[in-house]
Amino acid sequence: MAHTDNRTMRRVLHREIAGTIGLLTDEHDFRAMRRYRSFTFADHATYLKQVEALLRTRALRGSHTTVALFDPEEYAEFCTRKGLDPDHPSSRTRFTAQIAATGPTLPYDGRPLADLLPALVDEAVRQATWEYATTLLARLGACTSCGEDIGRAAFARAASLLVRILDTAPPGDRHLVCSVTGPPDTLTAALHITDDGDSLELNETEALEFTTILALGLATESPGGLVIRISAPDTPDRVYGWRMRAHGLEPLTAGEVFDAYCTDVESGDLISPESNVDYCAPPDLGEEKPTPGHQH
Repeated sequence: MAHTDNRTMRRVLHREIAGTIGLLTDEHDFRAMRRYRSFTFADHATYLKQVEALLRTRALRGSHTTVALFDPEEYAEFCTRKGLDPDHPSSRTRFTAQIAATGPTLPYDGRPLADLLPALVDEAVRQATWEYATTLLARLGACTSCGEDIGRAAFARAASLLVRILDTAPPGDRHLVCSVTGPPDTLTAALHITDDGDSLELNETEALEFTTILALGLATESPGGLVIRISAPDTPDRVYGWRMRAHGLEPLTAGEVFDAYCTDVESGDLISPESNVDYCAPPDLGEEKPTPGHQH
């Protein structure tokens, strides 16, 4: 009887152990891991099927599983730093434990792996974008005129602008996109906000990433813009925005917003406007205009 009770307790404990799976999302990364004899999968499709079967089995048993992005190059560097044999399963386990704590992850929620993979890649891109923008802000250093940290001041101003944008927006769910153009790439961040009538709900990580990208554009005076879309029941969606100018935001006219949304980015050809959408000028943010001189 005691032996049966022990097995039961172990099963209960097993369900309460959270696990992480390091996932090779594409064929290129999969081939890179094939160099190790202890990695026994022969093809990527079979590998993904086995991972999905394992995820489903754990979910049926009541176990929580997190999926992380497994990068073979980072894995090799990790093994070199730690003095580990990369051709050993325990080394992969240790690396997976690290990326579970520091890298992009998503909880397995039962959706097909074909849907989870793009979401995991998007999460990795968002994190890399934020880390890159944070590094660039930190490198700006102190203002030569007043000694204030330029990146920190720009972040404070970006946060203030975001609050004003949300405060002046009409009721409804808000979807904001901020983009900053600069070498080597365009950095983009999105922020989704739900309006339940009494309060606004947002993801704090998204808000941090969004504010960081906006701050970078303000601090470096890089070309960029910010657009917001308001969606509310029984009313047309409202779309408006701003361009970045001299450490601030300059309103786009309704015509400029219309042109931006109704022009194909690659070909430059006109495309049909969406139905039930108003392209309009933004409300006055009521922000104090930056004064000439050393603004940051």
